[in-house]
Amino acid sequence: MKAILIPVILLLAGTGAGAGAGFFLMPPKQEDAEHALDCPTPEGSIETSGVSDPAAASPEREYAKLNNQFIIPVVEDEMVAALVVMSLNLEVTVGSRTAIFAAEPKLRDRFLQVMFDHANNGGFSGNFTTGTKMRALRNELLRVAQDISGPSVTDVLVIDLVRQDS
Repeated sequence: MKAILIPVILLLAGTGAGAGAGFFLMPPKQEDAEHALDCPTPEGSIETSGVSDPAAASPEREYAKLNNQFIIPVVEDEMVAALVVMSLNLEVTVGSRTAIFAAEPKLRDRFLQVMFDHANNGGFSGNFTTGTKMRALRNELLRVAQDISGPSVTDVLVIDLVRQDS
């Protein structure tokens, strides 16, 4: 009888602990997050009036997170030598996120072609995170995004970039 009771108790305790952790670590609700942004700055706190990037301080931008990662093979000697995994966000003007999500299949297709070309030209070989290589990739992705969605796309942000060698 004890042999059956102990696993059941452990199962219930583990489930309860997991549910409790999930409840307490849950991100704040949207209205709570908006309220936190509207709260006045307490006296003696850090001032942010000298923001160096005006686009970051501007409320005229929002971000569209592309739903899935991009997986790009790096081919060397007609063999897949590595896989590159990327996640992208698009900085867009306020109110244009819906249009971006509507055009996402076409954006993903063209972005993949740009990334394949970048990989075939050696962009993901060697030290692939240098400023020059990343800037070239971002500029080409931005050009393609603006070709498809117009000037509402103001920047392409590389959120994650990982290379796994075979």
